[in-house]
Amino acid sequence: MKIFADLLHSLLYAPQRLVKQAYLVEFIKNTPDPDRGYALSALTGELSIQGVKAGLIRKIAYQKCDPVLFDLSYDFVGDLAETTALIWPNTTRQVSGIRISDIISKLKTANRIDAGTLVQEWLDQLPESQRWALLKLLTGGLRVGVSARMVRLALAQSYQIDVNEIEQIWPLIEPPYLELFNWLDGKADKPDAAGRAVFRPMMLAHPLLESEIAEMDFASFQAEWKWDGARIQLVSGSDGVRIFSRSGDDISGTFPEIAKPLSWHGVIDGELLAGNPNKIGSFQQLQLRLNRKKPSVKMISETPVFMRVYDILFDNNIDVREHPLEYRREVLEAQMKTGLKTCYLDLSPILADASLANLQTWRQQCRAGGLIEGVMLKNKTSSYQAGRIKGSWFKWKRDPLTADLVILYAQRGHGKRSSFFSDFTLGAWGEGSEYDAQTLLPVAKAYSGFTDDELKKLDKFVRENIIQKFGPVREVEKTLVVEIAFDSVQYSKRHKSGIATRFPRFKAIRWDKPARDANSISDLIAMIDI
Repeated sequence: MKIFADLLHSLLYAPQRLVKQAYLVEFIKNTPDPDRGYALSALTGELSIQGVKAGLIRKIAYQKCDPVLFDLSYDFVGDLAETTALIWPNTTRQVSGIRISDIISKLKTANRIDAGTLVQEWLDQLPESQRWALLKLLTGGLRVGVSARMVRLALAQSYQIDVNEIEQIWPLIEPPYLELFNWLDGKADKPDAAGRAVFRPMMLAHPLLESEIAEMDFASFQAEWKWDGARIQLVSGSDGVRIFSRSGDDISGTFPEIAKPLSWHGVIDGELLAGNPNKIGSFQQLQLRLNRKKPSVKMISETPVFMRVYDILFDNNIDVREHPLEYRREVLEAQMKTGLKTCYLDLSPILADASLANLQTWRQQCRAGGLIEGVMLKNKTSSYQAGRIKGSWFKWKRDPLTADLVILYAQRGHGKRSSFFSDFTLGAWGEGSEYDAQTLLPVAKAYSGFTDDELKKLDKFVRENIIQKFGPVREVEKTLVVEIAFDSVQYSKRHKSGIATRFPRFKAIRWDKPARDANSISDLIAMIDI
């Protein structure tokens, strides 16, 4: 547990991605099986430990100290695992050598009561830093800035192999990944992915810079809309159909209506959108499904989704990635009429005559309904390669919308930000809604876009202007205006204001602007069709 705790602390405070990856490489090389596999699965979010939830941790913590004291401490610290680890009394029974694999094996056969007893025993035996690591392991949500993709990159670096080889077999393995490590260590053959429904790394686009536009030969590029959805990959193999997110996570259970058996085998690339091909829904509608691992029949019926397809990687198990885009498009169009002809799949149209004038017009038009983010440009001769390939694919997104909003509420962040108020709820004046024009209504939550120095000033403002407390939430004086940038705004029945903003982030803190001059709901509604 000590090695895992040291790893988590190193990752938490490492500022750069490459530094985090170096820590992972060191951990992989120096940690035995099955502990390293379980630890990595916790980092990737694939480790599931039944019977130990946040409620159980809070319950056993209440037994060790005054519940009021614990709640006050949790309110200040902002993290359940850290609060419990800090407040747990030290004992003389502390021991070393408790292994992750022993913890998991014991909890697998324990009922809820026994699990609580085991957790208390381990907490008694571990020092504070390892108590924190234990609780993070058990409850998930490590929040140390590591993605599943970074773990796979670290594995590839540790064994000096192409990360694509690991990506391709990742869906075939389960924690603690013994099949993977036996292959990497030369003890067994590589798990066979031939014909199986496994992920292939996706090709990505570079943002199109203004300086590049004058030099581009637009006739050499295929133009398409950049749809405002979620990038997915559909793979049909001998073991069924799977859907993968952009990062390679299996999300088939979230969209079972799309992950249905097909007579065709292969891999297609596209965008997951809400609604149907004849009536596309907003990204807010799609979010209702993205956040549900196992949606109910009712949710599937009320919030339909479909896949807008724009590329093909494998056709009936024949790898076509090395072929130019023009060839792949012909293959895709043919299959969309035969093996891929279902109501959940739809072909993304090509925009004719990709001239600069047309592209500028399309980019201005793409805000209509908030369903399109911009324009895609793909070199017609480009092969399909993992990552961002220079000169191959470009995205020309619409400019963000902006609005001046007032800070209403603040919460502390997580990890390095746990001591700062860094998560903000922002509001607009009620004009244009069913509420009074003198009322501020929440329209956005933002926690990015400001510098460390600005964060300190924002935190100071919150602490000096608190008027009410609601658990971890602080209501503040409605005096500070922030200019927010966001991708779009949509009507929303889930919000009191009747609207919701897409990807809001700080653009500027308007210390000089009176709150009365902030935007209203009617101002934001006017932006819905921009």
